[in-house]
Amino acid sequence: MEYTPFPSWPDVAPRLIAVAAGREPADTVIRGGVWVNVHSRETLADHDIAIAAGRVAFVGADASHCIGPDTQIIEASGRYMLPGLCDAHMHIESGMLTPAEFARAVIPHGTTSMFTDPHEIANVLGLDGVRMMRDEALMQPVNIFTQMPSCAPSAPGLETTGYEITPEDVAEAMNWPGIIGLGEMMNFPGVIHGDPKMLAEIAATQRAGKTVGGHYASPDLGPEFAAYVAGGPADDHEGTCEADAIARVRQGMRSMMRLGSAWYDVESQITAVTEKGLDSRNFILCTDDCHSGTLVNEGHMNRVVRHAIACGCDPLVALQMATINTATHFGLEREIGSITPGRRADVILSSDLTELPIELVVARGQVVAENGSISVDCPHLNWPDTARSTVHLGHALTDTDFEIKAPAGANRVQANVIGVVENQAPTKALKSELPIIGGLVEGEGDVCQIALVERHRATGGVTNAFVSGFGYQGKMAMASTVAHDSHHMIVVGTDREQMALAANRLAEVGGGITLFRDGKELALVELPIAGLMSDSPAADVAAKADKMVEAMQACGCQLNNAYMQHSLLALVVIPELRISDLGLVDVRTFEKIDLLEPLA
Repeated sequence: MEYTPFPSWPDVAPRLIAVAAGREPADTVIRGGVWVNVHSRETLADHDIAIAAGRVAFVGADASHCIGPDTQIIEASGRYMLPGLCDAHMHIESGMLTPAEFARAVIPHGTTSMFTDPHEIANVLGLDGVRMMRDEALMQPVNIFTQMPSCAPSAPGLETTGYEITPEDVAEAMNWPGIIGLGEMMNFPGVIHGDPKMLAEIAATQRAGKTVGGHYASPDLGPEFAAYVAGGPADDHEGTCEADAIARVRQGMRSMMRLGSAWYDVESQITAVTEKGLDSRNFILCTDDCHSGTLVNEGHMNRVVRHAIACGCDPLVALQMATINTATHFGLEREIGSITPGRRADVILSSDLTELPIELVVARGQVVAENGSISVDCPHLNWPDTARSTVHLGHALTDTDFEIKAPAGANRVQANVIGVVENQAPTKALKSELPIIGGLVEGEGDVCQIALVERHRATGGVTNAFVSGFGYQGKMAMASTVAHDSHHMIVVGTDREQMALAANRLAEVGGGITLFRDGKELALVELPIAGLMSDSPAADVAAKADKMVEAMQACGCQLNNAYMQHSLLALVVIPELRISDLGLVDVRTFEKIDLLEPLA
């Protein structure tokens, strides 16, 4: 299926004007609702919306002059008419779904616009992967805007990706339809120190008049933060406390507050608005990462807005943070984000502004979902074989690939250990005294092994280390080809034989997530596209993901959304300690460190 561009305002302006004036009939009129106006921050009862050519032509107390014999009438029956919700920062691949299936999952939740950064697939397939994601995104009945990934690798010199993104790639992509800006600039040390490559990417984006996304994952709000802001990023979603949100807004950035499957950063930051009284127009809500289980069982941006309201935010302010604030930030205020003339007709009907039940969804003037059921097709791209064969180990792995040899003559040793923090992206840099058995260092208590298995170039490389916080018990291992951001394979386990079984299984199925215990596979989520996504329906993927959660719990893990924590253990741009194909990385200093240290 070829992409058909949505008609621009100049293409349809004569029709919109004629419908608003009553000279031509509207395609659709939504009648008798409460107009939620995010420009004026007010609700206006007994209003109508007239829609033509997929856009709003008229909003007022009486649209009867816009109604003709063939005009579709939708009775709002006193319900709230609010703009379709916008997700300002997200990664479709984190839902383990293709753009088509992600759209199918979130449309019934009222999300009609998404700003996506496909840097996950960029690490695996490079610019071709970005183009595929963009192509399928443009085929959808809702608005999916693509940010060109900026950092693959995210931390040059500390990891090896399948492909690298260059300033030339960025400059090329800025000319593509559907590219809205530059994805999150994760290499914040590079910006701070004036790295020519990073600055060239930012310059190419700004020359194109597009938005530069930020990612400042550091608690330092002094000169280094100021240097990062001076480098050009216009927003940031890595804040975790009120001071972070305030600092970003004061320096002219938009503070993006996220509630994803594992990130709970809204409550700790929204007090900058609800208690400190800062201008709410500079705050934006987003998800960042939502897996399929969250989408199916809890919702998407409607979940984020409800949460913000529960945290004390005025419902209209929360809605602004998920609609007009986002549109304005990306230069799309004349296209999306409000129910006003000329804008795309993205409208939700809801009977309650606090609980936000999504009862009817209109996107581009078309009814796309009602009472939780989608009513439109979400077309699929014909993904090529190159996107479906991306797990290359070099050789079948055995338990010896996961051995950590001890220093000669030692009985115990001190190890640097990655400490998982529930519901947060950062980890802790821990130290643990571990036993030596048969010349090999072994995990003990809550400390188990973690390995990063190279899967892009078939080098056969395996980096071994230790992690704590999962609570695993018995002989088990969990492996995943979703390993932000380089997306090699991460294996966490208490037994080396199980680790080898799990890794080889993912090579067999072309990528995904698996969990083995005592030689048996307890759960498997196949992700055949780039080892990151499935083109199966979200409900099917979510059901398999639920079995994965059950399997993790059966092995002793009680962490909330532990899979998301697992997938981030190689993210070498978020402190404190991470694993990469090049070794153990201290992200506080952006230096590789030794796994083992002599006991004091």
